[in-house]
Amino acid sequence: MNQRKDTYRAALQREPDVAAPRHTKVTQLHTRYVRVTIELDPGWPRDLTRWVRPPVSALLRAAAAALRP
Repeated sequence: MNQRKDTYRAALQREPDVAAPRHTKVTQLHTRYVRVTIELDPGWPRDLTRWVRPPVSALLRAAAAALRP
């Protein structure tokens, strides 16, 4: 358990490896009881497209092959 704590603390103290700082959009919501800050990364849609494109294109190729006469 102590080794896990030490590893966790060491990870928190390390500086993040950031190649280039990304601009984030920050939205804050304040109510009487709750304060929420949401940071949106503008590069997220690009990352999502990069991860989703290969499986979708493979599915489309398989469907096109199945529908050929």
